[in-house]
Amino acid sequence: MAQVMTTFNAPPDAPDARQTAALAWLATVLPTPPEALRPASADASFRRYFRLHDGARWLILMDAPPTLEPVAPFLRVAGWLRDCGLHVPAVLAVNAEAGFLLLEDLGQTSYFAALQADPAQADVLYPDALEALVTLQVGGQRFLDALPPYDAALLEREMALFRDWLCLRHLGLALSGAEEAMLAAAFAALRDAALAQPRVFVHRDYHSRNLMVCAAANPGVLDFQDAVAGPLTYDVVSLLKDCYLRWPPADRARWIGVYHAAAVCRGLPVGELAAFTAALDVMGIQRHLKAAGIFARLWHRDGKPGYLGDLPTTLDYVVEAAAGQPALAPLGEFIARRVLPALPPVVRPGPVL
Repeated sequence: MAQVMTTFNAPPDAPDARQTAALAWLATVLPTPPEALRPASADASFRRYFRLHDGARWLILMDAPPTLEPVAPFLRVAGWLRDCGLHVPAVLAVNAEAGFLLLEDLGQTSYFAALQADPAQADVLYPDALEALVTLQVGGQRFLDALPPYDAALLEREMALFRDWLCLRHLGLALSGAEEAMLAAAFAALRDAALAQPRVFVHRDYHSRNLMVCAAANPGVLDFQDAVAGPLTYDVVSLLKDCYLRWPPADRARWIGVYHAAAVCRGLPVGELAAFTAALDVMGIQRHLKAAGIFARLWHRDGKPGYLGDLPTTLDYVVEAAAGQPALAPLGEFIARRVLPALPPVVRPGPVL
């Protein structure tokens, strides 16, 4: 889950060994190499991004330690997305052995930043993002067999993060046998519901911090290297039930309708709107359980506390969606009764628009 590229006004950090190596490489590929690199993003992986100027334009350096974050998946998926017609950063130079990529800079305004500054832009920005998503799902059909599958094992591993990292590690909850059984039953139901959906090209992190506002070919799309072949509703719910921005239900319903109409027109197997919306809500529960577990893991394993403030919004989605699903209602009740009240205070809440 990458956060968006943003400009820092502070002086660049003192260069470390990888920055020094990157500057040496840039001197071989740019006519006017930079003297220093500016941090350009905070990321939830081991990747780092730096902004630089080559004398004529701003560019982005991706620093991906090859033993931890090989660049091959990024390059492969970038090519597929470009072939589908999406706006992704052009790759200008590659040093795969060292784990450096020189990329086009898609600008400094993410959907997240733009919508926090002016929520009224949503009715322009979200239709653009949903149209791009339909384009991906239609054009991406030819790449499905080359993508890793969003299979039962992956779905189950993701949901286990909620139990292991949030409930047990972060909150120190002692789960009863009945609660363990309830979670197992809920995870199985969510897994089966996801696997029953039509398969499409899934970006897997399609939300406001990974979409850039662009004057042409909006949006610019980032952080796509973990793409899979998986459930039709996954990216739609990632966008419209964003862990970082929360919209009123009426707005979400309107945008679901925008997506659904576009998908029907282009032949995607979305079915009737009511059934599609119900499937989207259930898919969102799986995604938000995973996200909540990842946010806790980022703090306890990686020392990154910045996502803890997004836990209340993320878990509220689960409570809201589970209430309308008899098989999942006990999960929502468990989170409302045991998990949300146990969350430690955080510096900031997730923004609600």
